[in-house]
Amino acid sequence: MAGAASAETLRWARAGDSLTLDPHAQNEGPTHTLAHQIYEPLLLRDTAGDLEGALATDWAVSPDDPNVWIFTLREGVTFHGGETFDAEDVIFSIERAQTPDSDMKELLNSIVEVRAGEGNTVEFVTDGPNPILPSNLTNLFMMDKGWAEANGAVKVQDVEGGETTFAASNTNGTGAYKLESREADVRTVLVQNENYWGMDQFPMDVTRIEITPIQNPATRVAALLSGEIDFSQDMPVQDLERVQGQEGLKIITAPQNRTIFFGLNVGDEDLANDDVEGANPFADVNVRKAMNMALNRDAIQQVVMRGQSEPTGIIIPPFVNGWTEAMDTPPEGDLEQARQLMVDAGYGDGFSIQLDCPNDRYINDEGICQAAVGMLSQIGVTVNLDAKPKAQHFPLISNGETDFYMLGWGVPTFDSEYVFNFLVHTRGDELGSWNNTRYSNPELDTKIEGLSSMTDLDARNAQIAEIWDTVQAETIYLPIHNQVLNWGLAEGIQTDVQPEDQPKIKYFAMN
Repeated sequence: MAGAASAETLRWARAGDSLTLDPHAQNEGPTHTLAHQIYEPLLLRDTAGDLEGALATDWAVSPDDPNVWIFTLREGVTFHGGETFDAEDVIFSIERAQTPDSDMKELLNSIVEVRAGEGNTVEFVTDGPNPILPSNLTNLFMMDKGWAEANGAVKVQDVEGGETTFAASNTNGTGAYKLESREADVRTVLVQNENYWGMDQFPMDVTRIEITPIQNPATRVAALLSGEIDFSQDMPVQDLERVQGQEGLKIITAPQNRTIFFGLNVGDEDLANDDVEGANPFADVNVRKAMNMALNRDAIQQVVMRGQSEPTGIIIPPFVNGWTEAMDTPPEGDLEQARQLMVDAGYGDGFSIQLDCPNDRYINDEGICQAAVGMLSQIGVTVNLDAKPKAQHFPLISNGETDFYMLGWGVPTFDSEYVFNFLVHTRGDELGSWNNTRYSNPELDTKIEGLSSMTDLDARNAQIAEIWDTVQAETIYLPIHNQVLNWGLAEGIQTDVQPEDQPKIKYFAMN
């Protein structure tokens, strides 16, 4: 019998842990989720997905200069250590998040200066009018400048390089909860910040949070059914009815702002993990199109996901600006045509390739990869699956050490520019940090770079459509589906499912 949720303690489990406590080191969902309890951005998205003020109470373009956004800071805010939050902390945090080791820098590439304004305001100066700048700031967390300087935490942690820093395991935020203890991948405990500025603005029913990563789906479900935990993300689709039928438990569901897809190394002359000598089969668009046609998304939806997914032909979900129904339609699963494309590319006899896949990040991630192995074999592509925890998987992508890989991508800005900046633009110091495809198109790069300063929204949307036309024609990525979120909770917990899958516990009401 599931136990009722405690009026004060929330016992929370999910498949994987936060990769670091450094708020600027990893642009990754579970990492942001933990950070949102401890740190705060200037703006965030509420449970309905709408922008609301967090550490800023007002924001607007300057009436004197279209290249300047003015943010009015919330007064009376203190960090967990007692320090007052002010403009210097904002300037420090944004400049820190713009540095090379930051995984957030693509969101800030249009900002040329951050400066203190009149009164309690901060001014963001951009290299041209940027109408969507506020949407880029919802996961940009504010740090205490003095604390960072005193503890050697000015530099962002180099996660991929294996660096260990003070900020990776210690925190000092303004958020509703503060860190009590942490053993990475084992247990993290947070306690309520009694001096939180929003104590009277949010339910704040939870006074203690105990977070336990449980990678094994069956173990995670058993913990929920037995009352060992009160809240579980990443619910296995095969157990939804079982949990829903358990007295004292419930499932709440919503479409997620996340698309699952495969990436291919299309740019290198030779691949490291295939059996083709001196050539790259992925460099031929016919091979990529053949693989795209061989993936049976409906079968993945029905068998692997038990109906809990939305097959797609593009790597953004429907509520992102730039999505169209035509692009969302997956290619026809014509195996004969796919085999002919392989012949046309010179790979009629097929080839073998390693597929790198996480096993603790996305819903049934390894199961999707296993299904793809069988589907691709039908056109002669022999796939050797290598599944591993996300802490080992993501560095392969960010360091360019994989040729064929699974990735899931959410769009917190709800705009296609975010996807282009991270996944399509040529990989460089400021943009393209997650473009492990090695795809490079200078003309497309120029179009992408121009989006941030386009104020004519019709012209901007037309340019977004042009970029998507190229991305789709080139088949840079192989889209699979948009995830559907299913959270398992004790009956007494009241909350809404947020599309980003980043629950903010200050919103939870406990009955």
